[in-house]
This record gives sequence, C-alpha cells and structure tokens, in this order.
Amino acid sequence: MDTGNAVAAVWDGVVPDDERERLIAAGFGTPAALGPRPCLLVVDVTLSFLGGQPGPEYPTACGPEGWRRLPAIRGVLDAARSRGIPRVLTRGSPENARFVGGAITLSQEPERATRIHEAPFPEQLRPREDEYVLSKAKASAFFGTPLLTYLHRHTVDTLIITGTTTSGCVRATVVDAASHGYRVLVVEDACFDRSAFAHAANLFDIQMKYGSVVDSAWICARLRADGSESSR
Repeated sequence: MDTGNAVAAVWDGVVPDDERERLIAAGFGTPAALGPRPCLLVVDVTLSFLGGQPGPEYPTACGPEGWRRLPAIRGVLDAARSRGIPRVLTRGSPENARFVGGAITLSQEPERATRIHEAPFPEQLRPREDEYVLSKAKASAFFGTPLLTYLHRHTVDTLIITGTTTSGCVRATVVDAASHGYRVLVVEDACFDRSAFAHAANLFDIQMKYGSVVDSAWICARLRADGSESSR
C-alpha cells in the first residue's frame, strides 16, 4: 500500500495503473508516520451498521462484510488498550437525529433515524469506562462535537482511524482530521463499506491526499512495540 508496510493495495485492479503512477510522480501519496501521541477512533461500529445478525434489521447495515472486519477492529482496539492511548468510539446521536436527521434518505423519517442511532455497540466493542463514547449528528466525528477539545487535552498528534463506512463517516472524519493538522493512519482491514468499489476508491483517495492506509497487523505491531513509551 505504498506505506512501507509491504502489503498489497486494496485499490489494485480498481484504480488504473497510469492514474496511480501519475499521481505518485506528482508528489501525491506521501506516507504519514505514526507519531508519539496517537489516539484511536472507532467510527460508528454499531449494530445499525453491522446488521446481518439476529435482532432488528437496519437499512444502514453493511451486512456480512462488517462482521468479517470486526475481529481486526477489535484487534486494533486491544492493541490501543494495551498501550494505554486515548480511545474514542463514535456513534450517532439519537437526540439530534430526531431533529436534524441522519443519512439523506432518512431525513424525513425522524423516528426511524432515532432508532438507527440508538443501536448499541456489538459485544466485541463494548466501551470501557475510560473510553470516550462520542455522539455525533453528522458524518464527521469533528462536526458539532467536542472531539477537537478532547484531542487537544490529550496532546494527540496522530489519529488511527477504523470503522464504517469507508466512503462516508470514515472519509469525512479523515478529511477533517487532516484539515486540523493531524497525522492520519487509516486501517484498511478494520474499515468496511456497503460497496467494495467505494471502499477501495476512497482508501486510494485518502492515501493520495490525506494520510496513509495501513493494515491491522502493521499498526498493532507498532502500538505494542511502542507501548512502554506511553504514560497514558
């Protein structure tokens, strides 16, 4: 993935080689490094985006692909916990969804939007007491939330981002994170989308412009190797 972690790029076979080569030659795709003060963001991995299990079905669900990615998400979360870095798990805000809507297709159905945003985290990602559960009304975890203040308080310099959807809330959060000057690392196999094409194409765009796309094995190894350096 052009990030120094020696794995195949998910966008191989999706993005034409000549386009990729032209962008790299122009200086796009410079890798972002893992800084000394990272924070993990797990974006919107609730049952309303997983679906495909016993219980209520949701129109927002990504289905089996989300459940396939869940072990990698949990693995990154475990590595972040072992290092003791700040961890933020985002979810929709049922209170705000009733008035400002969620996805565009649900904006005229406030009760439905509220039910989607009330969906719990899966058991595998149940937040601990020292983890910040951040409610948000729109795609980006930065929009209309205290996230920036939280990151300043913890002197964060790097955001490790996992979650869903790659083309929606993950991408919006990545763009805002880069706009605020943070190093951004997106964990490919710990993100998922309703569309495999959208997943690959958006990760390619992120790699070219906003951060680095890495895999869970690489980031977990780095977090565990650097664990002794953190006092959080």
